[in-house]
Amino acid sequence: MIDLASLFRKQTNDVLGIDISASGIKLVGLGGTSDKPVLEHCAIELLREGCVVDGMIEKPDDVADALRRLVKQAGAKTKNVALALPSSAVITKKLTIPEGLPEREMEDQVEVEAKQYIPFPLEDVRLDFVEIGPSSDVPGSVEVLIAAARRERLDGINDMLETAGLTPMVVDVSSYALQLAMGRVIDVQAKVAPGTLSVLFKLGASTTTMQVLRGRDLVYEREQAVGGTQLTQKIASYYGLSLLEAENKKCQGSLAHDYEASILTPYINGMVQELGRALQFFFNSTQYNKVNQVFLAGGSALLPGLAMAVASHVQVPCSVVNPFEGMALGSSVQRSRVLQEAPSYLGACGLALRRFFN
Repeated sequence: MIDLASLFRKQTNDVLGIDISASGIKLVGLGGTSDKPVLEHCAIELLREGCVVDGMIEKPDDVADALRRLVKQAGAKTKNVALALPSSAVITKKLTIPEGLPEREMEDQVEVEAKQYIPFPLEDVRLDFVEIGPSSDVPGSVEVLIAAARRERLDGINDMLETAGLTPMVVDVSSYALQLAMGRVIDVQAKVAPGTLSVLFKLGASTTTMQVLRGRDLVYEREQAVGGTQLTQKIASYYGLSLLEAENKKCQGSLAHDYEASILTPYINGMVQELGRALQFFFNSTQYNKVNQVFLAGGSALLPGLAMAVASHVQVPCSVVNPFEGMALGSSVQRSRVLQEAPSYLGACGLALRRFFN
């Protein structure tokens, strides 16, 4: 029997959401209940260039050191964490199997069905599944979602977390974490009508993830190679700074007076064009021809004028995501910092929400 291990763990209490990206690590800790969550911890630790490349942790010792600093900075006591693999590192597939099977027989059936979709020997992967519900197409059957990742990738993450003194309780898929967080945003922040199409652009360091949701259901996802690092590189080149210096000055808003006209405005114009093309590609490749609203998340979402420029270009209301909307704030959380950095925490918030949901 193969190892059916932790890509979909059941809900767990007292867990920190940890989002590791090329630019840094975000941490979110939640308390309370699913109806009345409390933001107890949030913090960001920047990473040096080269620590994470294309979703791969290239310098695990450096990342482990950053994680230790981050947990200490956040004041979190628990060592249990939920984190995510990039979607490109996980094979997912919906399968249909007979309903009512005992757990062991269900695992055997999933293993048999999964073999045809996984291009690696099964002993080289970790495989898990979650039951979605009755199949609408095959009477007497249920749909399950399988997820498989290379064993060496997960073992490397476990080793890195062990070095940092942390315990992995959930290993999720990044797109699912975003979807979970956006489901709450849609319910609380937007309060959309059933069937409404919402578009999320998560502006990462090197890639932008586009998700289209119909209500809470994901109907489309795409990544494109554009992100905030390009702006940081332009700042570093223009002012003769290191990338870390440029990133810090960008976040602090401490650049020279010509920054807006010489660098920021051209960058925003280019970003708006990229997002517009991504949206048009969605229309051309699906049955949909319009969306109802656009959300921006990630570190670049709060760039001055970006949301307004996107709304003007795509002719759809555009707003910046606050994944903590409607949450009470714990005593260790600074309200001003939360408001300033909230869009960066969407992925980490989705992971932290796993304490309430399967």
